[in-house]
Amino acid sequence: MDQITNASYPSPYYQFSKTEWAALRAGEPMTLTAEDLVRLQSLNDPISLSEAEKVYLPITRLLSFYVEAVQGLHLAAGKFLQHNGDKAPFIIGVAGSVSVGKSTTARILRALLQRWPSSPQVDLVTTDGFLLPNAELEKRGLMERKGFPESYDRGAFLKFLAQIKAGEPNVSVPTYSHLVYDVVPGEEVVVDRPNILIVEGLNILQPGELPKDGKPILFASDYLDFSVYIDAEEPNLRKWYVERFLRLRETAFRDPTSFFHQFSKLSIDEAKELAVSIWEQINLPNLVDNILPTRGRADLILTKGLDHTIDKVALRKL
Repeated sequence: MDQITNASYPSPYYQFSKTEWAALRAGEPMTLTAEDLVRLQSLNDPISLSEAEKVYLPITRLLSFYVEAVQGLHLAAGKFLQHNGDKAPFIIGVAGSVSVGKSTTARILRALLQRWPSSPQVDLVTTDGFLLPNAELEKRGLMERKGFPESYDRGAFLKFLAQIKAGEPNVSVPTYSHLVYDVVPGEEVVVDRPNILIVEGLNILQPGELPKDGKPILFASDYLDFSVYIDAEEPNLRKWYVERFLRLRETAFRDPTSFFHQFSKLSIDEAKELAVSIWEQINLPNLVDNILPTRGRADLILTKGLDHTIDKVALRKL
């Protein structure tokens, strides 16, 4: 069989400029203020009210159609099976590299969705809580690969998603602290049958290897009803990561209880050198080998420019 190149068949995506995408807002009202956005944005990930209106309001409008369609599909299946089951939560995945702004996107989407006229319950979890504890990572020799697929308790994450989709009440999620750089023993967040769940993480779109015996196997992406990938050029990601590291050096790293407190004592040049080293040895390989290859599996790709604003939007064709 001849190798199929991207140029030999139509793109699976509709491509939009920001102006074209913004027009799809179609009068969707903005329910957030500039002050809300300041509260929702992550460190070193600025966003303006205009950007939110042009990019995120059309996404919200699109999601309203998707949620309605999926609910209709569940209703049709219920009629066929002759039972009236509860509506399954609609799960949205937000993926992308370290420092690309996944958290900002997830929080803005949650805030906008919560303010729909129907006032749905919208919960947000990150996959950080499913990282293996540092003690276990040390035991397995994986501390230098934290954030790579093998550093997560994938079984626990899949079980969590299955419980959410099944409509189970009071599902617990482990709590992760960025201050101590570890899962916090005994601390949990409870997710109780939300209408919509947003899951944010590095590797949520990764399919993994299929079993050779053909037995059924599930991946995290199988539970997603819609997925968003935040994209940016690698030099920009590197720049943003270094800038964030330097800002943390002046803020969170100064806390004596911080795992990274020792870095607050570095000079600016030393801190830059360390940040670049971490990026090149850990974050870049994870991006190239694990995260970027999943971009083409997303339903929506938001491409950022150097100033953090969205330049292009790609929507997967149905």
